[in-house]
Amino acid sequence: MKRIRFFLLVIASLLGAVAPAFAHHSFASEFDINQPVSLKGTLTKFDFVNPHGWIYVDVKGDDGKVVSWAIETGGPGALLRRGVRKDSFPIGVEVTIQGYRAKNGTPKANGASIKLANGRDYFLGSSGPGVAGGDPTN
Repeated sequence: MKRIRFFLLVIASLLGAVAPAFAHHSFASEFDINQPVSLKGTLTKFDFVNPHGWIYVDVKGDDGKVVSWAIETGGPGALLRRGVRKDSFPIGVEVTIQGYRAKNGTPKANGASIKLANGRDYFLGSSGPGVAGGDPTN
């Protein structure tokens, strides 16, 4: 009976260790390096969470309709090393985000940089190939 309990404990531990790995993805699996995007809008939410942070921005289109975009960032550790804190992006502030659009065409992108209305500019930790914190649309 002790062997069975030990065996079950080992299996449960292994499954628990592997589960977070399934949540992570490569840049190329979800985003397109050939579809850079520049978004200007109002910040509505900032999730400072693992494994990736998320910035939510309402962007007004040419037709006047507002589209809510979700921008993936690096994780909290990567953002902290670049000077980003939980309170760096106040809700309601106007921002300009450079990044790479999702392959599936939804209003989702992998963020390379964010510029606030006060001129502050931050690298968002994009995992895109060759991204060094610059503007992917140039």
